[in-house]
Amino acid sequence: MSRLRKGVSTGLAAGTFLTLAACSGGNSSLTSGVGGIPGSGQAPGAHDVGLILPLTGRYGAIGARMRDAAKLALSSQGSPVLDVHDSNAAGGAAQAAHDALTRGDAMLLGPLTATETAALAPLAVEAGKPVLAFTSDSTQARPGVWVMGLTPEQQVRRMVDAARATGRKSFAAFLPDSALGHAMAEGLQRACRDDGLKDPQIVFHSMDVQTIDDGLKSLSDIANRQPPTPVVSTPTGPSAVDPTADSPADSTTPAQPPATPVAAPAVPPPPFDALLLADTGVELGRIITALHADQVTSDQVQIMGPALWKAFDGKLGALHGAWYAAPDAKDRNGYVAQYKAVYHQAPSPVTDFAYDAAALAGNLMKQGGPTVQALTRPDGYMGVDGLFRLRADGHVTRALAIFQIQRGGGARIVVPASRDIAVRPS
Repeated sequence: MSRLRKGVSTGLAAGTFLTLAACSGGNSSLTSGVGGIPGSGQAPGAHDVGLILPLTGRYGAIGARMRDAAKLALSSQGSPVLDVHDSNAAGGAAQAAHDALTRGDAMLLGPLTATETAALAPLAVEAGKPVLAFTSDSTQARPGVWVMGLTPEQQVRRMVDAARATGRKSFAAFLPDSALGHAMAEGLQRACRDDGLKDPQIVFHSMDVQTIDDGLKSLSDIANRQPPTPVVSTPTGPSAVDPTADSPADSTTPAQPPATPVAAPAVPPPPFDALLLADTGVELGRIITALHADQVTSDQVQIMGPALWKAFDGKLGALHGAWYAAPDAKDRNGYVAQYKAVYHQAPSPVTDFAYDAAALAGNLMKQGGPTVQALTRPDGYMGVDGLFRLRADGHVTRALAIFQIQRGGGARIVVPASRDIAVRPS
């Protein structure tokens, strides 16, 4: 059951909580059928919330699990009814949106992809109906259309805020020339601009080893960071080990001690104190090698990367000290238990967004409808993966935890997910 709880438990900032209550029992038929859960009927004219997902085709299995999560969020008596449409049917997401709006739905949840969102959004905006889309492409965000997926911008903004708190002021990025790389770059530029920092240095690279080496040498300015040659002073008096000098017994001049070795001076730091990366796999290994060669070290530079690193951080000991931002898995334990109790399988992470969107829609519908003021309340909402806030421009701010990679591999949380999100100018 999803309900709105006013008031806050000790230690948590004010906010609206989309809470998870345990579901009793369950039927295995719920994993595939529409019936069985309140709020999932299909009678014309009885609908409040349109749900648009691919239920057939390539992404049909993903869409079906997201649909089930949305039903679970609206499983209490009195919840609004879901009007479910297949975005893979004839006419695609645009036709699905048209059908949902024709049936009088007050808001739309979905679709799944950026392409579908781009096709659907104009219809919903023209009709004045809000959209909570499940894509992670932040370029689809606009007034009235919110991007609910975990976006590169959300990850970067969280790390920039945390890095600033440790005194970092000069940001740079070495990124793949790919959709992810450019999304991370745009997120870094936006975060630096919003925080009043100077524009970050950004270099894109191809997969070619030489391009990686040359690009990082240029960004790190290693050619101009060579330390001065150490100067070893030579004793001016006779040396006890100089065969031409008088013996200590015959000399009136004290013997000079041998010269003390001088440690090689450290290489000066690069022209930035925080560096954003986005590569994975073989390319990340090449970049780690180049970082070591160019003396970009964790004691001078805070290295930051994508949440994708979480899947294989046990192999990233060479990047010890680096960060990535991601939800704290403990936040979703209640949701996982509830989903398993009903559907007898674990929910995939993408279902989290469907659950949160449906729970939010249900609460708003019970309180008079999905107004922009209610959607964008400054203290945000507590969802499956923690606190999130919908901004007036369609972007969503998420309170993510900061994970730090350990020397032996693996990561631990060094900055917990915040329970409060400061209001930023939109």
